[in-house]
Amino acid sequence: MTAAHQTGGCAELVCSNSFRSDDHLGNAVGLLHEEMRRNGSLIMGMGDLFQLPAGGALAVDRDAFSDAVTTLLSQHPNITIEYGEVAGLPPREWGNTIIATGPLTSDSLAKSILAETDEDSLAFFDAIAPIVYKDSIDFDKAWFQSRYDKKGPGGDGADYINCPLDRDQYYAFIDALTSADQTEFKDFEKDTPYFESCLPIEVMASRGPETLRFGPMKPVGLTNPHNPTVKAYAIAQLRQDNGLGTLYNMVGFQTKMKYGAQADVIRMIPGLEKAVFARLGGIHRNTFINSPKLLDRQLRLGSRPDLRFAGQIMGVEGYVESAALGLIAGRMAAAQAKGDALDPPPPTTALGALVEHVTGGFMDGPKAKFQPMNVNFGLMPPVDNLVMKNPDGSRARGKQKTRVKRRAMAERALADIGSWAP
Repeated sequence: MTAAHQTGGCAELVCSNSFRSDDHLGNAVGLLHEEMRRNGSLIMGMGDLFQLPAGGALAVDRDAFSDAVTTLLSQHPNITIEYGEVAGLPPREWGNTIIATGPLTSDSLAKSILAETDEDSLAFFDAIAPIVYKDSIDFDKAWFQSRYDKKGPGGDGADYINCPLDRDQYYAFIDALTSADQTEFKDFEKDTPYFESCLPIEVMASRGPETLRFGPMKPVGLTNPHNPTVKAYAIAQLRQDNGLGTLYNMVGFQTKMKYGAQADVIRMIPGLEKAVFARLGGIHRNTFINSPKLLDRQLRLGSRPDLRFAGQIMGVEGYVESAALGLIAGRMAAAQAKGDALDPPPPTTALGALVEHVTGGFMDGPKAKFQPMNVNFGLMPPVDNLVMKNPDGSRARGKQKTRVKRRAMAERALADIGSWAP
């Protein structure tokens, strides 16, 4: 077990139950979802089966999802699951092996990788958001609504719980947040950088009092039915976390505040004055290797070609991205076991773009530095000779041009991924 996990199940979701946007033509992670579906991804299959309402996102019932993945793996005739720690690198006699130890790789294995590669290992912190019992939320102040009433997989346009703050309430909240007691780091952890896409909320707030209003607490696209003529200054959102609809995850509220402090601060938000927490936020250390210097295009360690890496340890961020690299490494290892070789997916696809990221295709110039990254359209080559027209044939203007570019890249990716699908 680790400090972040609570069960012994496979595919336990410890930070959030969201796989993020499921828009496969307008969002890179939604495109990745679809590419993985077309490649028979177990993770996406179970995610779709146990989806929860979440606006334009794909959120899952974390316990049912993990139980299903665990059951399918344990009942597979070609899979044996053994529990226990492998101290150090797997021995060479194991042959064709994948290391997929995730973000919380044990110290012994991390030290063994360092000794084998003589490359500095890198690390960052990842923070977990609190989960609140729905029946402890005051719906005389809070209400259900998705931003811009957007419907997502299994949703109805009213998938989030919204808690409004006026100007005075917001600044009082920011003051309390930035002055709250926080978790102390150990000496060896103090210089470890955060991953920018999963910053603790108090770190975001410390960058300026308005930061949260333009981030996870932005008030746009929402109307308070209790007071429809007054625009909220900021809004805290909660997303359904289990199939019964009894638990809600605080969106963007990952935190390293101490337990007592975070309960007090969160209860300052209107509607959450009497919040009861199923889980308070926490923080854990993520470790990843310097993949562009260590791995080849087959995701194998240069000095030990019997070893492949997969998942978050190789420098991608997010559940879906980690599972995607697992899918790719698994197919490559299976091909090798059969005496064949499988090329990476085309770089025009979301899957291929992730391989490019971790094997060095993203690196340019003397200041290039490898950092974990979510999938995004910036990792994919642009479409040549693109005609800037909307789907209805009208000329694209302003922000419409971005949507046209993304749609074109997504359509190209979905066409190209067919050549790699089994």
